[in-house]
Amino acid sequence: MTTISPIKPAQAGPIPHYIPAGNECELFETAWKRQLPLLLKGPTGCGKTRFVCHMAERLGLPLATVSCHDDLAAADLTGRFLLKGGETIWVDGPLTKSVRGGGICYLDEIVEARKDIAVVIHPLTDDRRILPLERTGEVLEAPPEFMLVVSYNPGYQNILKALKPSTKQRFVAIEFDFLPREQEVAIVAAESGLSERHVVPLVNLAHRLRALKGHDLEEGVSTRLLVYCATLIESGLDPRHAIRAAMIEPLTDDPDVRAALIEVANAVVA
Repeated sequence: MTTISPIKPAQAGPIPHYIPAGNECELFETAWKRQLPLLLKGPTGCGKTRFVCHMAERLGLPLATVSCHDDLAAADLTGRFLLKGGETIWVDGPLTKSVRGGGICYLDEIVEARKDIAVVIHPLTDDRRILPLERTGEVLEAPPEFMLVVSYNPGYQNILKALKPSTKQRFVAIEFDFLPREQEVAIVAAESGLSERHVVPLVNLAHRLRALKGHDLEEGVSTRLLVYCATLIESGLDPRHAIRAAMIEPLTDDPDVRAALIEVANAVVA
């Protein structure tokens, strides 16, 4: 089933917590003002989605988030005819709603979607900024407030799942990575409520485990998993159990690799 969050207007209240690593906030805002599409690339759990949520609230824009997957088709984004009350009516998809009303449409992990998605987004990512709806015969012009943002994890790319150069070159791109140690400690502490003093060894462990990426592990520990682990510890769970549940078990199903990671954890986190 397609996972789509409904378009929501920006609400008054605190902006989602985000610590910039560089000039990405300024770049995002400039791209929005100049009506340029944006591509975010970086490892899983490094803060790409949080960044988009932060910027949507900061700019006061509605946000529609689509989690892409193998079965996501163009019609899931544009819309389709449905039977309702004995009538056949057209129902806009999240991309069409964003184009009609303005706001950000965020396609998360776009390389996971079917190839026909590219056909839909290409006219929105050049100077035309249009969305042709063949089923209804409409050609929608995107308003100045509309912005298309997509993301993907280059580490998972292969010959079958790669973003074509012809598509990548339609976007302004920002590369994300995990935050520097001090910043990551600060954000994990802020998100979990665990003191920075107790977060430091968890971040140190994450750096050790990330060094194993490409050897024993496909992916390193994400900042998201660090927050989960710190949250469990702050809630009173034994740190060893929290580390295993949030920082080791999600990374591997191999018993030998898991045992080796536990040894690393025991050596780093006393």
